[in-house]
Amino acid sequence: MDKHSAEAHKATHWLHAFEQRVFDYPKTILGLILLATLFFAAQVPNLKVYSDFADLLPQTHPYIQLHNEIKESFGGANVIIVGVEFTEHDIFDNAALARIHRITQAVDSLPGVNHNLVASLTHRNSRKVWLTPEGNVNSESYYNPEHTDLTPEQLDQLRKDVVADARVYGPLVSPDMHMALVKAQLIEGQLDYAATFDKIQQLRELEAAPGVKIHVTGQPMLVGWAYQYLDQILTIFLFTALIMVSLLIFYFRKAYGILIPLAGVIVSSIWGVGIISLFGYNLDPLSLVIPFLISARAMSHGIQLVERYYQELSGHADHHLAARLTFESLFRPGSLGVVSDAIGLLLIAIGSIPLNTKMAHYASIWALSIILTVLLAVPLLLSILPKPRHIEIKHNLFRNVGFMCADLISGPRAAKRALMLALFLLAGGFYFSSKVVIGESEPGSPILYQDHDYNRSSTAVNDAFPGSEEMYIVAQTTEKGGIKRPEVLKALADLERTMLLDPGVGGAKGAPDLVMQVNRLLHNTDPRWLQIPDDQSYVGGLMYTYMMSNPIPGALNEFIDTDERIANLVFYYKDHQGETIRRAIHTAKQWIAENEGRVDGLTIRLAGGTIGVIASQNEAAFETNLWVLPLVFLLIFLFVTLFYSSLMAGAMMFGAMLFATTLTYAYMGLVGMGINSNTVPIIAVGVGVGIDYSIYMMDRIRAEMTSLGDLGQAVRRAIRTTGLAVSFTAITLIAGIVMWVLLSDLRFQADAALLLIVMVVLNGAAAMLLVPSWVLAFKPKFICTAYVDEDGVIHADDSRSSDDAEAEPVGKGEPVYQASETLSDATAKPSLVMTTKA
Repeated sequence: MDKHSAEAHKATHWLHAFEQRVFDYPKTILGLILLATLFFAAQVPNLKVYSDFADLLPQTHPYIQLHNEIKESFGGANVIIVGVEFTEHDIFDNAALARIHRITQAVDSLPGVNHNLVASLTHRNSRKVWLTPEGNVNSESYYNPEHTDLTPEQLDQLRKDVVADARVYGPLVSPDMHMALVKAQLIEGQLDYAATFDKIQQLRELEAAPGVKIHVTGQPMLVGWAYQYLDQILTIFLFTALIMVSLLIFYFRKAYGILIPLAGVIVSSIWGVGIISLFGYNLDPLSLVIPFLISARAMSHGIQLVERYYQELSGHADHHLAARLTFESLFRPGSLGVVSDAIGLLLIAIGSIPLNTKMAHYASIWALSIILTVLLAVPLLLSILPKPRHIEIKHNLFRNVGFMCADLISGPRAAKRALMLALFLLAGGFYFSSKVVIGESEPGSPILYQDHDYNRSSTAVNDAFPGSEEMYIVAQTTEKGGIKRPEVLKALADLERTMLLDPGVGGAKGAPDLVMQVNRLLHNTDPRWLQIPDDQSYVGGLMYTYMMSNPIPGALNEFIDTDERIANLVFYYKDHQGETIRRAIHTAKQWIAENEGRVDGLTIRLAGGTIGVIASQNEAAFETNLWVLPLVFLLIFLFVTLFYSSLMAGAMMFGAMLFATTLTYAYMGLVGMGINSNTVPIIAVGVGVGIDYSIYMMDRIRAEMTSLGDLGQAVRRAIRTTGLAVSFTAITLIAGIVMWVLLSDLRFQADAALLLIVMVVLNGAAAMLLVPSWVLAFKPKFICTAYVDEDGVIHADDSRSSDDAEAEPVGKGEPVYQASETLSDATAKPSLVMTTKA
């Protein structure tokens, strides 16, 4: 049987016939796409843009399970911290105390606040406890709002009382006594970030005065600040769109080259946003980079199609044929690239963070929709539109990139040098990749710049206090009242001492401290009695004494539960850097491992509070990163290998991915960008996005080889044709992304944009230089022995050697360029071979 016949390749013949049938009904198919677009457009008004704190938490992680259990009783990670600083005098001033009290009352009235978990020097729960001459324990609030005109002597006594109380001096009043903290826990189900932020900002304006600084930090304020930049984000989108349109105009200078890629982006975006609304998902303001990237990829594919269409027009007078050949040549490799994108997006769902899971669902379907909205719709649209009058694409600055790359990779020797350089860079990349940390690499929030009001507030609070970042360690006993057992309290005290050895811990609070302080108080504050009694009944009596001395119900609730079965230990850290959290969790786990089973019925559980929540996110991000990237690499390798029926093709794409991804991690290590729940999706998407360029380049080299019969000329021509579109789409994408770097006040978006720019450049370099170099150096058979069947579909002939393939042209009678022919213009006569399939 003739290997060139359609009978020899029934599967690809059927696909080719199907592709031809598609072009028999272009208006019908475009009409169906239009109807679908109108349907999705009707869903767009239902889109909700907001942040849900629960979506940021890996719900299956044991730390989050603990967080969910204790957040109503001991508190969670949604903490508002207000630091009231007086620069000209300390807080023991009538006007200063009145201001602190007003701020405390305002914080206590925030929407969704847990009133039982508000703490401040002037709050009713902060009480002075003392022993009366009759031997009774008594207490009173440190501040009485009905008596605000204290004498100097009374203020001095208040100062002494506060210094004597370790529960207030340090945690709520700074050691220099110039700042007081007001802390409040917000209930997750009742969170309203925008309303909370607005009320806090109004409070700051109202209480502003000379010599007074009001610092505010905490997760709700961080999200509130992010909400403030939504208008700025829309402005950046507008600037980005204008830049991309301007570049399209400069590059094509033709209506089709400008309007058709834009139409593809608009239709694809309508489908994507409609899909999000249809699923009932919310769009998080901090994850807008991913939808932007998908839209940019839609434009990239559109540019590739229009560029190829004009190249086909230079060899075929019939524009219908040119549109069909464009479709046949790019639909399959383009679809392979889109599927690669979708794989990277879908695999993000492997992680346990709901936000990324939702993103994986809608973004992968959005990416797949590009097959219909761009790869299919654009060629069909070109086939029914009138033939453009001017088909020549004028030379411009952007086209020099492709020419320069073609000149650099001029032959096997230059190719080998390029591969050796890539190997050297890869070795350096592995070294610097090892410097990447899990979590954050610096204090404050990476979402905002270090000089932002939020980060300045965090720094001010952490400099003045033991720390604003809390870590909860929960002790649980099997029987009711088990926390009162002396051996349990002594074990917890030992755990406290161990944790306090960490230089990052500024202080601690727990039931053992309370018991020791009350025991000392009942013995005339003799420091020798600062110990835990050996009798359980006596311990219970101390707790009861403290509780009865406080007229406010629930005095022990911040330390133990009502059954006295569970106790909460709180440790204060000055930051939540990845290394700080890793050290904290390691220290706690080490103590647990060394002391497990020593106290019957006692279980220590990690970890709640801000540190515990972020630790769970870091561990989830690390686990996701550990699985997602290898799976993306493996699946793309398998798809490419099967698509081209060649292990060499899969290995080539694997090498391109490895080069770009390793150097991306090296960049992260150099600039101190950590692996977290925000960066993992960008990296995974970047791998899928970048492989598009390499697939297009490899496929074009293969197609050109069937026409030219000379590997060097095929590579050169591929770089000067497909390479032009690759370089221009990369430049366009970078030009759009750079606006986030220049204009965004959200540091995360600027950093993410820089990361994407690095990934685009690296993937573009891999496609323009490494893939051609690999082909020239290794002469893969699936390219060198490629031939065309009578349907115009490319196959590999494993029976022919690569040496034979170089010695004679291959093809089925198309015009063949001799090896000596000079290809000085990217618009030289194109190949008639347009469809590809191994």
